[in-house]
Amino acid sequence: MNATVQVDPPAWFARLGRRMPAPFVSLHFVAGLELARRFKWLQPPPELDGRSFAITIEDLGLRSAFVVRAGAFRPAWDRAPCELELGAKLGDLVSLMRAETDADTLFFQRRLRISGDTELGLIVKNWLDAAPRPAWLQRVSGAAG
Repeated sequence: MNATVQVDPPAWFARLGRRMPAPFVSLHFVAGLELARRFKWLQPPPELDGRSFAITIEDLGLRSAFVVRAGAFRPAWDRAPCELELGAKLGDLVSLMRAETDADTLFFQRRLRISGDTELGLIVKNWLDAAPRPAWLQRVSGAAG
């Protein structure tokens, strides 16, 4: 059984993260999503096409916004609200990615914040729950989660 390790970054790091230009953060995050898509680890379903999303790593002060276009992930270049916004601490997001915990548990423990289109949120949750996790993801350092 894996326990989630909570890492509290220094306050100055979160302040720095909040000042990072939105395109810079989104571009790097989307590059990771695109890599996962190209390796067929994360294939967005057709229902996500044209929809906008944001993920905030709350303890790092980082927000990444992106859209799905023609089955590919693309950065959103502004800080406008997205159709679905998710927020959690880094350790909780890593635990979710590694399937050590599920979105429902994090949500009901108030460790995952969700706002926006509820139906879209359920589509994303079901998609991610069914997505296979690559073996290397289980070996990701416990320092983050």
